[in-house]
Amino acid sequence: MTTDPHTGAQSDTGIEPSDEATVDAIAGAASAASVTLAGRDREWRASFLSSLASSLENHGDRLVAIAQSETGLTPARLMGELKRSCFQLNLFAEAVRDGGFLEATIDHATETSLGLQPDVRRLLMPLGPVAVFGSSNFPFAFSVPGGDTASALAAGNPVVVKAHSAHLLTSRAAFEALQEGARQCQAPDGTLGIVFGQPAGTALVSHPAIAAVGFTGSLGAAQHLRAAIDRRARPIPFYGELQSVNPLIISAAALAERSNQIAAGLAASITASGGQLCTKPGIAFLPSGAAADLFADLLAASVSEADPGVLLNERVLAGFQVAESELEAASGVRSIAGRPGSKDGGGFRVNARVLRVRAADLTADHTIEAFGPLVLLVDYDGDEQLVAALSHVPDSLTTTLHIETQDEAWAAALLPKISESCGRVIFNGFPTGVRVSWAQHHGGPWPSTNTLHTSVGVTAMRRFLRPFAWQNTPEPLLPAELRDDYRGIPRRIDGELVLATL
Repeated sequence: MTTDPHTGAQSDTGIEPSDEATVDAIAGAASAASVTLAGRDREWRASFLSSLASSLENHGDRLVAIAQSETGLTPARLMGELKRSCFQLNLFAEAVRDGGFLEATIDHATETSLGLQPDVRRLLMPLGPVAVFGSSNFPFAFSVPGGDTASALAAGNPVVVKAHSAHLLTSRAAFEALQEGARQCQAPDGTLGIVFGQPAGTALVSHPAIAAVGFTGSLGAAQHLRAAIDRRARPIPFYGELQSVNPLIISAAALAERSNQIAAGLAASITASGGQLCTKPGIAFLPSGAAADLFADLLAASVSEADPGVLLNERVLAGFQVAESELEAASGVRSIAGRPGSKDGGGFRVNARVLRVRAADLTADHTIEAFGPLVLLVDYDGDEQLVAALSHVPDSLTTTLHIETQDEAWAAALLPKISESCGRVIFNGFPTGVRVSWAQHHGGPWPSTNTLHTSVGVTAMRRFLRPFAWQNTPEPLLPAELRDDYRGIPRRIDGELVLATL
């Protein structure tokens, strides 16, 4: 079944859950494809990634229409997300051609103070078939054609996707578009696969052919999959993006100088896509006083005027309502915008909320993630109280600072604390809207993720590669990139970085 979040109406998808035999066949085909892909050069792989992007673009209007009916997200948001996914595939194609991601290293045999040392050469190699679990809130960018799929394919691995139950039709349509692009490049059968249903997901991560898992979703679902992985005879890496509160801190000078601007930006950041973004600021710290009161009024007005949209599905709605109720019940919390319960209009609509509490009252009960359009304002009295309050915030994907020039020394003193508790710091902006680039890091300490790697940007490939070394190996048996006369990629040779010469 699929549900339209605008109305709550359900309809039959005609999609049957994948049984164990189907999962076994798809995983087996992926394993066979690994062998063929190992023989394809990087130019083929780059063209393959670009072909997938072109096919998604060609089917864009249809994909967006299907996704809108299953997610409640706006056509503009969905088309932007689809374009992001295509951009991402093309960026990985550039990175594959560049070849620097291979970390090719050559140490020739030489005499040292320790005696004659052997010839050693090292390269990053594909892990093998990767299982990808998409998220409900990004039906394209973190789902079937999303970052985990793109980075695993770019690294040279086949991918088997577990379709998200909240957008089954979107998942199938996106997979069909990818398959069309794969056929145009004569990709081997099994390069891409898809399974449906929760039992199939468990069977997939348990299958001996699967070499790694990329996951975006809830902590509970992640723990279920990790338990299945732990029962394997040969455990595999599990890369999970799980939950994040993303604190935002405003200095007194910034509050005095840009109160209107920050309030408007924060309102947009917490209501965009119904507040269902992994980098949404869930808690904002501001210096107490009259300026804080004015800011709270401005934010409440902006949030009340904004359209928070609808939540993705009934499970997300239930989770938001539980978090909303728990936060309102926490000590010292008062509501300054919105009210609990569903918003008029049917479906999974909710009111956007702004809650407020004093930093002196803050505990772990106040810092749970509310996945939806809600933010908790925290009034702090001085730096000592701010630091103490931040200690109650779980480690997150991001931390944001709004400061003025005169605050730079103040911010420098905070940075050691902040850098320990997140993966990205943002100055005078908002964390929603994650750039896809070479320098991006989208990750953070537990419980935001369980990995040191990023799930966005070129280095997301590193999750699905493993280092391998060749010692005293005859040159014909080496990968082309490790042979002495190869010049097509940057390499470190005898300790010196040698750039490509094309």
